[in-house]
This record gives sequence, C-alpha cells and structure tokens, in this order.
Amino acid sequence: MNSEFIEALNALEKERGIKKDVLLNSFEQALCVAYKRNYNSTGNVRAEINGETGEIHIWASKTVVENVTNRSQEISIEKAKKINPLYELGDVLEEEAFTKDFGRIAAQTAKQVMVQRIREAERGNIYEEYKEAENEILTAIVQRVEKGNAYVELGKTDGILTASEMIPGETFENNQRIKVYVLEVRKDNKGPQVVVSRTHPGLVKRLFELEVPEIMSGVVQLKSIAREAGFRTKVSVYSTDKQVDAVGACVGQRGQRVERIVNELYNEKIDIIEWDSDNAVYIAKALSPAKAVMVYVNDAEKSARVIVPDSQLSLAIGKEGQNARLAAKLTGWKIDIKSESQAKELADAGVETAESTEE
Repeated sequence: MNSEFIEALNALEKERGIKKDVLLNSFEQALCVAYKRNYNSTGNVRAEINGETGEIHIWASKTVVENVTNRSQEISIEKAKKINPLYELGDVLEEEAFTKDFGRIAAQTAKQVMVQRIREAERGNIYEEYKEAENEILTAIVQRVEKGNAYVELGKTDGILTASEMIPGETFENNQRIKVYVLEVRKDNKGPQVVVSRTHPGLVKRLFELEVPEIMSGVVQLKSIAREAGFRTKVSVYSTDKQVDAVGACVGQRGQRVERIVNELYNEKIDIIEWDSDNAVYIAKALSPAKAVMVYVNDAEKSARVIVPDSQLSLAIGKEGQNARLAAKLTGWKIDIKSESQAKELADAGVETAESTEE
C-alpha cells in the first residue's frame, strides 16, 4: 500500500504538474483534519509521511490527567510517566495515534480534503504560469460570445475578452483562433481569471516581434507605437545595422510580413516609420503619408509647427484629426499643422517661429 501510494504521488506530480512535496503536505493536512473529525478532537494533531517509503505517522497532543475521560485528548499520569518519568499532571505531550483505527468516514474526509488541496495547488500553478504571461501574446480559441464579451480558451485555463478590448467591428465564430494580449491575471475562487485584449498597443508590438526576426535578434528596434485599434497604427523603427533597412525588414518581401499583421488585426492600417534622432525629421516622418515642407520645433515646450503644401493639409491632419493625433502620440510632441498659405499669413502677421528644419 505504501509503495503504491508513493507511485500515485509521483504520477500526480507528472500529470498535474504539482510538486510531490506539495502533495505530501496536502495529504498530511488531510490526515490531521480526518483525525480531528473522527475523534472529535480540538487538540493539536501532527501528521508525517515519509516521501520515500510512504510510511505514515500521526501524533496527537494530549493532556496528562488523573482519570481519562476523553482518550483522543487526554492521557493518564501512569501512562505518561512510562513514556517519561518527568511528566506531571497538566503537562501536554504528543502520542502516536494508530491510523488503522480510522473509520470509513475519516477516510472519506481525508479524501475530500486531499482532492480540495490538489485543486487549490493546480489553481495556484495555473495562476503563476499565466501571471508570467502578462504583457505577452497568446493564441486563443473562441468558445462563445455572450453579452458582448468573448470567452476564450488559452490552454490550461480560460480568458475573457471584454467588448471594450475588442477591435471595433470585429466579429468572432466559435473555435476561431485569434491572437490576444494578456492584460491581467487575477485570482478567483474558481481559478485564475485571465483578462485579454485585442486593442492594446502591446499586441502590435508582440506581433511584429513574431513576424520580424530582425526585431527578435535586436538588429531592428521598435521605438514607439501609437494605435487607434481598428483604424490605424503608427510604428517607428530603427536599425542598429546600417546595412539593414528597418522599415523594409518590417514590411517584408512584397509586404508579406506586415500583411500578416494587418490580417490578424482585422485589416487595421499600419504605417511603419523610420525613427530619427533629429526631432524635426522624426516629426515630419510621423505625419506620413503627408509630406512636410518645413518643421519648426520648440524644444523647451516640446512642441512643433509643421508646414505642409495646401493640397496635403487634410491628408496631414487625417480623418477627424487621426493622422495628426497618432503622430503626436508616436513622437511625444505637440504638433500644430499649417498649410503653406496659412503659414504665410502668420508670417505676414509677425508670428515668430522656433528653430526650423526644411524637408
């Protein structure tokens, strides 16, 4: 029986991923609970299981008394002195209990506690595993969409994709595979709750890392990402090797790399921009696809005025200001866009500008 018990623990360790020491500790606790319930004991109980042989010992704390009225909590003075002559009335000692006296109810109690402990240990392991996956990307399988939220399978546990974390206009089918970004992992009575996102800029970052080997190797660096999920994302990249084109590496041959990312993001538009240490140049590039004529920068206020051809003013600003807004997010600068005619009017009115860079 003892060898079979150890074999069972070893099998559980491999199948459930729960350490043998944790299982042994759980079983020791279960035996203590079972002993107390079986003998209606309120005293201290200690169990010990040999991890190699499976040998089980249970000790119960008992008070030394003249006349025993409760065998599970008391021991006579005569018996105590046989153990150690120094024991006196009122002393407390540990006496080994005989587990063979356990009844069917006690065994059932031990089993229930053990099962509960195993479940708790499993949940703890899963929580720790997915906690490490926070801010990472995972492949999820859509299980169902209910009340606007999508519930997904992530392997060992499930996740929730709330309506606010979905790409606008995106719809899902059961068993559809999608990439998700792990926002947060919370502890719950029923197990870990994993909150995932499809709108977080981190999803774009991780997708580029998956698709572009040069990013994973460190040759190409992702400097900044500005995203309005479902509509447009701007990504600035930089190459540490002059022989490697950062933008070209991200786009891929015939645009295959970025196309795979676009498809994963429900056809979201992606602008890939080369980062530049010159702020004026960087700001001009960030307003792509518009072409800047002149950029005036104010380093103290971290603001810039960009002059564009009259014909490109609406392109530079973008629909509902989106292009300008994303460029500001990407660079971290306040950007004021003016057409050439507007700039001339300001110049005629004597409005001063800061340092300029001609594009």
